[in-house]
This record gives sequence, C-alpha cells and structure tokens, in this order.
Amino acid sequence: MAEGETSALSGRRVLVVEDDYLIADDLARSLEQLGATILGPTGSVKGALALLARGEAIDAAVLDINLGAEKVFPVADALIKEGVPFVFATGYDHWIVPDTFSRVRRFEKPIDIRALARALSK
Repeated sequence: MAEGETSALSGRRVLVVEDDYLIADDLARSLEQLGATILGPTGSVKGALALLARGEAIDAAVLDINLGAEKVFPVADALIKEGVPFVFATGYDHWIVPDTFSRVRRFEKPIDIRALARALSK
C-alpha cells in the first residue's frame, strides 16, 4: 500500500463486529495496516454491546449484518445513540437493512479495503 493509504486510519479506533473468524481476522489486520486500532473483533451482539459498555472511545465501526442466528441491528442502534459512525459489511442485498438504517453505507463482501478505509476516515 502507498504511504498515504497506510496512515488513512492512523489513530482511529475501529470496532469490528464479524462472526466469521477468517473474515474478522483479515479485516482487522487490513485496518491495522492502515493505522487503525481495532476493538474486537467480536462475533456477537452481546460481545459488541459489552465492548461499548466499557466506555472506550470508538471512532467508527464495521458491522456484519448477519451474526449467526442474530442480526447486528441492536449494536447499530447503540452506536447511533453514542454518535459513532459505522458501516455495514454484508453479503446480503440492501433489502435486508431496515429503513431506520437506510442511510448507512453498506459494503458488500468481499470488501474493498481501500474504499472502506476512505469511508471510515471521514
């Protein structure tokens, strides 16, 4: 990656919520290479809400919509309440996203990490 790309997320604390270990690990490593500090990754709503409850500063989040038998929307609600920007990362079509979150940017898997970094750095 070019120098500007490696610092795109420098100093930003990014929560990663993804239930697939390999995807979570790859995403976390890629974001770390761009300078982010990763919170998580966690693969459940309960785990994500527990991380939020710690009160640590979070600058942005990447949320997989489908976490096994549950959807990530309670985490999205909590992030909105805290004023934390986030994006969805999913293999699902846009229709699965409730209207409440219609303005949230959605990245389809496999994720273009450079586009994701640009979105998270804003």
